[in-house]
Amino acid sequence: MKVLVSDPLSDEGIKILVDAGIKTDVKTGLSEDALCAIIGEYDGLVIRSGTKVTKKVLDAAKNLKAVGRAGVGVDNVDIPAATERGILVMNTPAANIVSAAEHSCALILSTARNIPWAHASMHAGKWERNKFVGKELNGKTLGIIGVGRVGGEVAKRLKHFNMEIIGYDPFLPKEVADSIGVRLTDLEEVLRKSDVMTIHTPLLPDTRNMISKKQFDMMKPNAMLVNVARGGIVDEKALYDALKSKRIAAAAVDVWVEEPLCESEKCLLELDNLVTTPHLGASTEEAQERVAVEIAHSMVRFLKEDTIDSAVNAPKGKLDPETAAYLPLAEDLGIVAHQVNGARPIDKLEIIACGETAKLDIRRISTSVVIGVLQNIIGEKANMINAMSIAKGKGISVMESKGDDNTIYDGTLTVKVTSGSETTMVRGTVFAGIPRLVGVNGYSFEMAMTSDLIITRYTDRPGVIGSVGKILGDANINVAQMTVGRSSPSGDAVMIMAVDGKVPPAIISKIDSEIGSNITRYINLL
Repeated sequence: MKVLVSDPLSDEGIKILVDAGIKTDVKTGLSEDALCAIIGEYDGLVIRSGTKVTKKVLDAAKNLKAVGRAGVGVDNVDIPAATERGILVMNTPAANIVSAAEHSCALILSTARNIPWAHASMHAGKWERNKFVGKELNGKTLGIIGVGRVGGEVAKRLKHFNMEIIGYDPFLPKEVADSIGVRLTDLEEVLRKSDVMTIHTPLLPDTRNMISKKQFDMMKPNAMLVNVARGGIVDEKALYDALKSKRIAAAAVDVWVEEPLCESEKCLLELDNLVTTPHLGASTEEAQERVAVEIAHSMVRFLKEDTIDSAVNAPKGKLDPETAAYLPLAEDLGIVAHQVNGARPIDKLEIIACGETAKLDIRRISTSVVIGVLQNIIGEKANMINAMSIAKGKGISVMESKGDDNTIYDGTLTVKVTSGSETTMVRGTVFAGIPRLVGVNGYSFEMAMTSDLIITRYTDRPGVIGSVGKILGDANINVAQMTVGRSSPSGDAVMIMAVDGKVPPAIISKIDSEIGSNITRYINLL
């Protein structure tokens, strides 16, 4: 076995590989062509953020079995290309949690006590005690946006400062938040009541620029904002305006839309109420050592024992063909169920395999459903390895069962999502190799899941289909397919449309308004 380490890695990580009897070469700073020239002789590749594992590199990697990323982000790896070639991609998602949480706390304290500005003043030969009077955290309200792994660690630390802690996380069950001393509420209350607000949500389409002018206008004039999560969650132009006008008191930022900063961002550095660091959340000696050790152990276990414990994709060719054919259906049903549910916190997830589907590997199928459900919750790709543990951490109870299904299909898969007293149910099957949605909340129909969908419920009457079609046509959104399921003539009906292209929220609202519905959902499958 041979492993190439193409980015700087701690000596302890290298030692683990060597001690396992793996020939290990350390060659850093390689260009893409140079990497392509040598990668064919290696079974494993260990990287950090510097190496770009492109399709070209993977095409040249004839013997490569695994790519190990010492860190969280894998955006420098072409994961679809790696998966297609049966190459496992691993990372170390938990290794940086403590460092990121501690950096958040450090920025909060530095900002509250004016430490960076006082430091600069003293180094300029001044003694300005009265100028840098700070604020205590004692008795203040801390608002956490995204009470996940890092946000939870911040809460655990700052509750000892006698802070009242409130949080916004639509995917976290109340009992999980209660266990770490966070009172869950809505985003508006977090914005209006927080003296200090810290962000720990992933960057998703729904969270991009989620803190913008409207949100700054809700905040207290004495509020402080801290972002150690992802660049792009805070609208940088709105942040500049809020700090420049003293709409809020101060902010601390570790992550940026462009890294290193582009020219348009550098105006932020001129502000006298902004603390800045160059993406240092995970940059501690301990975290660097931890990611090296974890990825080295993972690489050894996979290459020597065929054991996978930290993957971001599932290895190819490990499933029986019959079960493999149902995994895309299962993941799609998870996506549909979550989005029809309205992205509410999920208490229970039930997967029911019927007919021929009940004879398949239900555990693998259930895991694929969970992957689909989690897709727009965690902001990173769950997989066959980590999906169930992530669901457990989110307080989602997963149940599997097998049963009979009196339908025209040989085999079906039903997914039930329970949020409080509300249950959403979707059903699907595979026909001619294509995943098909055949039911939503008791309404039956058939729609191939090969593009994004719009699902709306309404009272059956003439003209509804035409009205919806006109709204989409006026928005230049093409309807590829359309079908209707209904309870009875002039009763309740469900319309399902396959659409070419993304559908903006304003169009969904317009459909609701036009046809008198309030549950139109855009299902982003692709």
